[in-house]
Amino acid sequence: MSEILDICSKFFLLMILPIVAYGDPVLKKVAQNIEPEYPGLKELISNMYDTMYHAKGVGLAAPQVGVSIRLFVIDGAPYEEDTVELSGFKKVFINARRLHEEGEEWLFNEGCLSIPDIREEISRKETILLIYLDEDFIEHTEIFSGIAARIIMHEYDHIDGKLFTDYLSPLKKRMLKNRLESITKGAIKVDYKMKFPHNKKTRKN
Repeated sequence: MSEILDICSKFFLLMILPIVAYGDPVLKKVAQNIEPEYPGLKELISNMYDTMYHAKGVGLAAPQVGVSIRLFVIDGAPYEEDTVELSGFKKVFINARRLHEEGEEWLFNEGCLSIPDIREEISRKETILLIYLDEDFIEHTEIFSGIAARIIMHEYDHIDGKLFTDYLSPLKKRMLKNRLESITKGAIKVDYKMKFPHNKKTRKN
């Protein structure tokens, strides 16, 4: 009985936030740095992880839940079977700043929780040098490569107000125009909570 109550209590403690959809201005803003005293930070980080897992993502940035601060979370577990170095790759990045990128550019099929059902081949460099703070505001300067770097670069773009669709050619953007407008209007089916800018309401799934 106590085990059942424990499972139930964990379930109800989950906080699933609505993910902001393509077209919301918050996704195009350059996010702000924060201080250790930022109110509710630990709770926000926990809620972002809950939201990311619920949506089956590998990364989530604060602007994607409507909070324009330089914070993103990552868990590479879905890739760890194919990429050993992603085993245990779970991190919080606060006030991240890209110092350098290098290596060959390579294509990878990227998607985004704010842009459901659209995936495109995006070219990025192989390695990134990043300075950031963890959830305890301890500073790290690290080099990341391969899929790890790819995930980080994607989420880093979010705190700089950039989306993976910004890398597409004008022709490809025109081809996707109607599908992107459908996302903005909420005229799509998703299996997680989203907030759509045009209909001003949250869809709960």
